[in-house]
Amino acid sequence: MTRLSITAIASDVSSGKRSAEAVIAEALDSIAAYDEVQAHAWIMRPDPQAVLAQARAVDARIAAGEQLPLAGVPFAVKDNIDVAGLPTTAACPAYAYEPEATATVVARLLAAGAILMGKTNLDQFATGLVGARSPYGAPGCVYNLAYVSGGSSSGSAVAVAAGLVAFALGTDTAGSGRVPAAFNGLIGFKPTKGRWSASGVVPACRSLDCVTVLANDVADAALVDSVVAAFDPTDSYSRPAPAAPALLGPSFRFGIPKAEQLIFMGDDQAQAFYAKAVTRLTQTGGVPVEIDIEPLLEAAKLLYSGPWVAERTAAIETLLRETPAAVNPTVRAILQGGFGVTGVDTFRGLYALADHARAAEAIWPQVDVLLLPTTPTIYRLREVMAEPFALNGALGLYTNFVNLLDMSAIAVPAGFRDNDTGFGVTLVGQAWADNVLLDLARRYEEISPMPDAPALDTAGKPQTVKLAVVGAHLAGMPLHWQLTSRDAKLVSRTKTAPAYKLFAMTNTTPFKPALIHVGEGGGAIEVEVYELGVEAFGSFVVEVPAPLAIGTVTLEGGGSVKGFVAEPRAIVGAEDITALGGWRKYIAGLPA
Repeated sequence: MTRLSITAIASDVSSGKRSAEAVIAEALDSIAAYDEVQAHAWIMRPDPQAVLAQARAVDARIAAGEQLPLAGVPFAVKDNIDVAGLPTTAACPAYAYEPEATATVVARLLAAGAILMGKTNLDQFATGLVGARSPYGAPGCVYNLAYVSGGSSSGSAVAVAAGLVAFALGTDTAGSGRVPAAFNGLIGFKPTKGRWSASGVVPACRSLDCVTVLANDVADAALVDSVVAAFDPTDSYSRPAPAAPALLGPSFRFGIPKAEQLIFMGDDQAQAFYAKAVTRLTQTGGVPVEIDIEPLLEAAKLLYSGPWVAERTAAIETLLRETPAAVNPTVRAILQGGFGVTGVDTFRGLYALADHARAAEAIWPQVDVLLLPTTPTIYRLREVMAEPFALNGALGLYTNFVNLLDMSAIAVPAGFRDNDTGFGVTLVGQAWADNVLLDLARRYEEISPMPDAPALDTAGKPQTVKLAVVGAHLAGMPLHWQLTSRDAKLVSRTKTAPAYKLFAMTNTTPFKPALIHVGEGGGAIEVEVYELGVEAFGSFVVEVPAPLAIGTVTLEGGGSVKGFVAEPRAIVGAEDITALGGWRKYIAGLPA
């Protein structure tokens, strides 16, 4: 399926090149086809004939001479945002209600000619960053269904990334619009608190909640912002926007965390993608400045370990007290904790946040924006179901503090892992730096081509592992059969990073080398990289004899894979053959 462009659709419909009705008919067909692949993206959709009637009404408005910036553009809304005529569930059937009015942001989109295709799935009550806490099912990452989609705006991300709609609204309290954007290769724009109205939104933490947009490129996100950003007197937390700050010039400073504060949970590819994003932003004119982000990380802890849990509890207090079994067990365990928060706890939390905010102010004289990983890593759905709290918490490491500290943010793609899941980075600015971030994100997007998105996962991809072999398992060598018997496929012939030494071990049958990481002073060693199924890889590892082992091998260019390494005892009496550059040359030089 082809991703949809807001600007292209609106231009075509406004010019008469295509009718809104034709655009929506195609979108309905795409939705029906994708339902057969992943049926968990939606909670509620209007009758297709009603949607086509919306499209015909837009065509009539265009014919009458109206200028509609979103003419005929199909979009979706997270189901914690009210739409009159459709129930709002917040992914909890026992909580569902029929709203009398449409949320302000949705009303503005409809007035601009956008056409609502339905309401999307979410982590219940927007409590989660994984997309797995819903009675309506757990959407998977569109490129690898075994992995989480990210949440809580899970269905919104899936609907956009799968090409079902051109954009979707989510909400973002702790990263719920940015995390799923990262995993699915999207833009996730989280405006300044109060820039977009939250009137008609089921609160998670009402003082922190932001409506957000998930879109395919920065221009599309900026167009949506231009339609919906406005003061709303019906929303107690809406704020009139001050004069917009000037856009950044050709040279600017961006903050990156101190090395010890960059945590990727062992995800080497995520680490490499972040480094490339730093280079990419540098190419736009940015100068990286190392920043101590400890005040941000400390503030983030307050979101679930401080009194803001009680704010979530307050949003559904009656349901929690009267029908607790109606709430997802993981969500319930989190929200019931709010009943124990006292007034004293609340003020202590507020004081602590004020201290962290004052400490964080020291960042902005040093840099114009921050560039952070959106998440440290990604997890399989089964992993999250087995450990729902710790893994979910890990995903919010670089997102939880943003709303607490009144910042603006935009998540942008930064690459796709070998398993096809997306990795993203986030530009973070002060409150009301929204236009600055949108402009800088556009520059980041345009500086050099981004890798194409993988094909959609339509059947559940087999889970595989890449393995680097360096000696007796190379093609044509005595133990190569241990790979071919497991249907291993050759991925590449390459070299390690220049950080290894290769030794010919003694007393081994057949002859085997030992690959040792030494860092500086090492060489680049020839390897072959194979891909095996997870179960086949496991059976292979069991057969690896000491002092050899399977560890992580860094390749030239910075990527890493599993591969043969060795214990220190392997080099006792061994011959250093690093200078030969690989095992084949050593074997070729042996007597027949």
